[in-house]
Amino acid sequence: MTESTSNNDSIETNKATDADESLQNRLQQASTVANNLLNEIKKVLIGQDAVIEQVLIALIARGHVLIEGVPGLGKTLLVRSLAKCFGGQFSRVQFTPDLMPSDVTGHAMFNMAKQEFEIRKGPAFTNLLLADEINRAPAKTQAALLEVMQEGQITIEGESFKTGEPFMVLATQNPIEQEGTYPLPEAELDRFMLKVIIDYPSESDEQFMLRQVTSQSQGGFGLEHIRTLLKPAHVLSLQKIAEQITVDEQILQYVVKLVRATRSWSGISRGAGPRACIALLSAARAYALLNNNSFVTPDDVKKMFIPALRHRILLSPELAIEGIAAERILHNILLQVEAPRH
Repeated sequence: MTESTSNNDSIETNKATDADESLQNRLQQASTVANNLLNEIKKVLIGQDAVIEQVLIALIARGHVLIEGVPGLGKTLLVRSLAKCFGGQFSRVQFTPDLMPSDVTGHAMFNMAKQEFEIRKGPAFTNLLLADEINRAPAKTQAALLEVMQEGQITIEGESFKTGEPFMVLATQNPIEQEGTYPLPEAELDRFMLKVIIDYPSESDEQFMLRQVTSQSQGGFGLEHIRTLLKPAHVLSLQKIAEQITVDEQILQYVVKLVRATRSWSGISRGAGPRACIALLSAARAYALLNNNSFVTPDDVKKMFIPALRHRILLSPELAIEGIAAERILHNILLQVEAPRH
C-alpha cells in the first residue's frame, strides 16, 4: 500500500515537472518573439524605446493604451508598425468635433433594392484601432468606444457583433491644455490599461532619425522595411502564455496595497478603482514575459505602476494649481508602500 502510494506520488511529481518544463520552454519562445517585435518596431520609431515597450506590454496583456503627446512624435507610425509586424488589420479614425458615434461603430442602413436593413460595420471592427486625437471629439462620441473596449463587441440595432481578435484600442490625445480638446470621461479613462507619455527624442536620436529619413530614396520612415513576424493567432498565444505566469500571494497583496493607498493618500481627491488592480497585475505579467521570467517580481509591479495608475487618480485642486504631476505622487506611494522581500 505504501509502495503504491509512493509510486503514484512519483508519477504526479514527474507530470508536474514536465508541465513546468513545457511552460518554461513556451515562455522562452514567447519572450523571444515579443522581443523580436520590440526590435522590429525600433527600426522605424527612433528614440521611443520605453513607449514601444509599454504598448507591446498592453497588447500582450489584452489591454488598451492611451498615448499622450504633442503632434508629430510618431504615434501613428507606432501603431502602423505594430499592425504590420503581426499582419493584423488596422483602422484609423480621426476624432473631430463633428464625428458621430456611428462613424466609429457602424450603423444600420435600409437597402432599397432588397427592401431590408443592412448592417454597415464601422472601422472599430479590426485588430488595432487607432483613435487619433480622441480628445478632440465630444464625450458622446468618445463613449462609443466604451462597450467595445470592455466587451470586445459592438451592439448595432440591438444585435451584438464581435470584433477581430486580438483587439486593441490605441488612442492618442493632445495635452489637455491645448485649445479645442475635451477631457475624456472617467469611465473611458478607466478602460485604458496604460497611459503612455510620448516625449521629444534626445538630440542624438533626433539626428539619427533625420539622417535615416532623408537618406531614403523614396522618403518616408521606412515602414516598408518592417517585417511581418507573426499572425494574429500567434498574438493570442502570447496573451495566453502571459496569463500563466506565476503570481505569488504576496505579489497579489502588494498590488492591492498599492492601489488602495491611492484612495487615502494626501493630495489625491479620487483614488483608483478595482479595475486598476487587474490592469497593474496583467501588465506586470506581460512585463515578466518580455524579460523571460516565469513569475512576477515586485520590480515588475513597480515598473508598471505609474503607467497603469497615472490616468486613474485625480489630484486635489491645491496640488493641481501648484502644477504637481500625478507621477510624483505615485512615485511617493511606491517609496512608502513596502514591497515583498521574498
